[in-house]
Amino acid sequence: MEHGRLILAIDTCGPAGSVALGRLPGRDLEILGQTELAGRTYSAMLVSAVADLLRSAGVELADLGGIVAVNGPGSFTGVRVGLSAVKGLAESAGIPVVAISRLEVLSRKSGVPSAALNAHRNEVFLRLERVGSAAKEMLAGARELATIDPAPVRVAVCDDEAAAILRAAWPKTQLVMTAPPMAADTLRIGEGRLVAGAVVDLALLDGHYLRRSDAEIFGPDADANGESARV
Repeated sequence: MEHGRLILAIDTCGPAGSVALGRLPGRDLEILGQTELAGRTYSAMLVSAVADLLRSAGVELADLGGIVAVNGPGSFTGVRVGLSAVKGLAESAGIPVVAISRLEVLSRKSGVPSAALNAHRNEVFLRLERVGSAAKEMLAGARELATIDPAPVRVAVCDDEAAAILRAAWPKTQLVMTAPPMAADTLRIGEGRLVAGAVVDLALLDGHYLRRSDAEIFGPDADANGESARV
């Protein structure tokens, strides 16, 4: 990555979204700018927000050394809009892309290996990371949480809903309240993956949903309980 290692990050997975631009001239990350996107406005604002961010930094799309895409879990529509924008930007300028889970970003931001996000329907998106084993991410409600033994000692959370679900299931677990992850929080992780060559094939880039969309859950193929299989 040349041109001062310029990296663009896009996260549209949460209730609000964000885009950020950073430069890594050495070991120190310089945040050149970050723009927050109000919820439900991603499709109308995302591309223009990126253009404004690049313009304010005096750089062009072709100057980027990479794009970091937060590919979920989160809002199905938000994830889809964000990844569509990433693909369009990257394809037009031949920019390498890496994908990162929002749960991993929250974990790194908090310094806590395990993390959870509100998944609605009384469920959480959960990341479990234990010493000596690879991290696992899953969709979990009260029943699934009850089967996890032992429960993690600490879990990072950034919303009251996820905290309430975990508090009921794991009363002895310490919940570490952390500010919601933003696009700027992904830049250091993304830079490391770009250097390592962990670039995704844009044709295969997909959302890390951990469950199907509402259309699939409540559609004609749903089972007798009104839910289809989760992924």
